[in-house]
Amino acid sequence: MTDIKSMTLEELQAEMERLGEKKFRAGQLYTWMHGKLADRFDNMTDLSRGLREKLREQYELVRLELVRVQTSALDGTSKFLFRLPDGNVIESVLMRYSHGVSVCISSQVGCRMGCRFCASTLDGLERGLKPSEMLDQIYQIQKWAGERVHNVVVMGTGEPLDNYDALIRFLKLLTGEGGLHISQRNVTVSTCGIVPNMRRLADEKLQITLALSLHASSQEKRRTLMPVANKYGLEEVLDACRYYFERTGRRITFEYSLVGGVNDSDEDARELAALVGDLNCHVNLIPVNPIKERDYVQSDRTAILNFKNKLEKSKINVTIRREMGRDIDGACGQLRKSYMDTEKER
Repeated sequence: MTDIKSMTLEELQAEMERLGEKKFRAGQLYTWMHGKLADRFDNMTDLSRGLREKLREQYELVRLELVRVQTSALDGTSKFLFRLPDGNVIESVLMRYSHGVSVCISSQVGCRMGCRFCASTLDGLERGLKPSEMLDQIYQIQKWAGERVHNVVVMGTGEPLDNYDALIRFLKLLTGEGGLHISQRNVTVSTCGIVPNMRRLADEKLQITLALSLHASSQEKRRTLMPVANKYGLEEVLDACRYYFERTGRRITFEYSLVGGVNDSDEDARELAALVGDLNCHVNLIPVNPIKERDYVQSDRTAILNFKNKLEKSKINVTIRREMGRDIDGACGQLRKSYMDTEKER
């Protein structure tokens, strides 16, 4: 069946005409799906019974099933496990900040990028998510929380730029009129550094924030942590970052996970400052969230603060990411991984 929730308004208008319906019905349908967050055709009460019957017969209205919610006793962060229509499971996170509610969503079922410190990649890639499946993570969380989502981060399980076409359609549906209409400036998309698609994204001229998972100050060290570095060298990736800024005017965010004894030395800090010093950027230091399948440990507090101070002395804009959800499998892929492992044991 055709996935109707992934369609643009223009595509819906064409579908309505094909069904012998008035064109304006497309706007009503679009508002029900993306504004009122209806997940059943029968709830769309201003559509005729006949049209609703046609919709039920010919279209799939994607709706994710909530399997589990874990809420942190430390900071109120909630982590969600959703089941997709095909039975796969994905995870999403809701975080409350002073500036509003943020949701971090997955873009793929699993991941094939192989980053050494990430649980998302341990079982490989199953498939990319449809735009509707990305959207419905936000829709279901907003309904569950009873609060409007202000910020969206595509930084959960998966590599967003490895699911490029679906990502772009999702972004346009999320930020366009008639739906949640979240400002593009309130959306962040992360990447481990797929250079061709970073450049394609720049050419879209969206006003979203691009966050590069950097995690190392040299090509040699990055290669040991991130297999993608074997395909795209560090200079090539940074050139794509410069291109993104030139095309969009949007400052780049560099995500840097601090791993004790691996990439948190004074030399690493000096190298990083030299590497990104000429870029309009912000460095987000992330105390790594250890996973049992790897032997990486978090840098101690002194090393983290020292690293931050070294960057600041080089006039680098830097913050330490506030740790959230540590007591609820908060890191990418952890909840899904633990759920899948439990299911296999049954």
